[in-house]
Amino acid sequence: MKRSCGSSVRDAWPLLLLPVQAALMVGLGRLVTGPASRHWPLSAEGSSGRALEERRAAAATGVSGWISALAGTQAVVGLTALCVVGLLVLPRVLPRVLPRVPPRVPPRALPRAALRTEALFLAVAVAAQSAVFLVVTAFVDRPRPAVGHLDAAPPTSSFPSGHVGASLALYGGLAVIAWLRMRGPWRLAVAGCLLLIPPAVGLARMYRGMHYPSDVAGGLLNGAATLLITGCALLYGRGSGPEPDRAARPGPAPASRTGGPVLVVRHPHGCPDELADRLAAVPRGHGHRDPRWILTTAERPCGALAEEISTVTPALVVVCGGDGTVRACADVLAGTRIPLAVAPCGTGNLLARNLGLPMDPAVALEASLAGDSFGIDVGRVRGDGLPPTRFTVMAGAGFDAAMVRDASPRLKSRMGWAAYVLSALRHLRDPGVRLTVRIDGGRRQRRRARMVVIGNVGTLQGGLPLLPSARPDSGRLEVVLFDPRGAPGWLAAAGYLAARLLRHRTPTAPGPAGRRGSMG
Repeated sequence: MKRSCGSSVRDAWPLLLLPVQAALMVGLGRLVTGPASRHWPLSAEGSSGRALEERRAAAATGVSGWISALAGTQAVVGLTALCVVGLLVLPRVLPRVLPRVPPRVPPRALPRAALRTEALFLAVAVAAQSAVFLVVTAFVDRPRPAVGHLDAAPPTSSFPSGHVGASLALYGGLAVIAWLRMRGPWRLAVAGCLLLIPPAVGLARMYRGMHYPSDVAGGLLNGAATLLITGCALLYGRGSGPEPDRAARPGPAPASRTGGPVLVVRHPHGCPDELADRLAAVPRGHGHRDPRWILTTAERPCGALAEEISTVTPALVVVCGGDGTVRACADVLAGTRIPLAVAPCGTGNLLARNLGLPMDPAVALEASLAGDSFGIDVGRVRGDGLPPTRFTVMAGAGFDAAMVRDASPRLKSRMGWAAYVLSALRHLRDPGVRLTVRIDGGRRQRRRARMVVIGNVGTLQGGLPLLPSARPDSGRLEVVLFDPRGAPGWLAAAGYLAARLLRHRTPTAPGPAGRRGSMG
């Protein structure tokens, strides 16, 4: 198995929701300035501005001016640029900000691109919020409050507050990064302080006569929606482990990888012709001139791989597909010591995510062929009418199995992993099952559960640690049972998993540098 770390923007489709956000904000602005303005509480907003004006004092005016300046255009642009540069160089000067990594990974392999995704997230969040703000003010025209203004009024609508939205995009984005990347008690303190700045800016802008309360609420809503969309596009589902410095890796790949034939197993739907053309150039760039392509079918999920390796011993097998295709190929290759490289082209790509691979297939394959080989475990399952087979990720029964089985192939191709969520909703009321569990040869234990999962890896999409102790090279499998009862049970289970997600944002990728091996 080959592994490398990296990032991609393949799953950045949530950014397409930004025009929807702009349209909704325009509609909200029209409502606030139109029919709703004649009803409480919007009808009383003018009196709140006059009350603040009557209570102005020199000290409060000075403090509000400093707070308001934190969200001014020049301050936001300058601080954003400074923070983006800092995020790109920060790992070199503050390595303790990085998440924990296996101690055998060479330290010089860590820093270069460790926070590149976070830098992109912050820049896009600030820019997207500003773009949505300008669109809204082009369609919503609300004059400033009829009180004395302590700042020069920009020629834009009072709704929504641009200062508040920009401050939430910038300081809220920094709070998200701090929460994901920092460790120890400082994480909560730093994130909390950063999140206090946007509401403080809102109060300062109202005090200085620049906005109504509903303008501030609109700015907070605009900034929060931008952070949510940008975070889902650029941070959700990304492993938060560090990306290695390609220049610090061992030089060329071992000669044994370039001497023999390469077999490429391709799922025709997950890896269409255009993507296959991109992927074909990667092995050629590493000395594999004539790779042999093997197409999969529904009846033969690894194609003719078994027949091929019975006649020739390949130097490498590349799998262009999802977890199902990888599982089928691993079942054939287990114990052969033939290296396998993954180009993630599926819906969940859980094995690739747990190994820290980029989600762009070509980038993942390029990084893998430039990386090092190492061995991972495989599990074996049999029964329930299934022939004995091996798995690399997880095996489940009950709710989990029904969710995967009934996920629509058409929705999976269009929506990705979200298709599994829709499938899961249909099975929330399924009855539990009775089962017997025996661990490590111990006594049999009878249990009732809605779902049982046995895992070789433990992290799901979005970094959710279902089995936080699972490692694909530990020599053991982990098991989890869920038996939520009714809506309170499902809410408790969701809260439990959410708490795990906050505590374990960093999936652990195996395979120290310099080790070579295969599946066993």
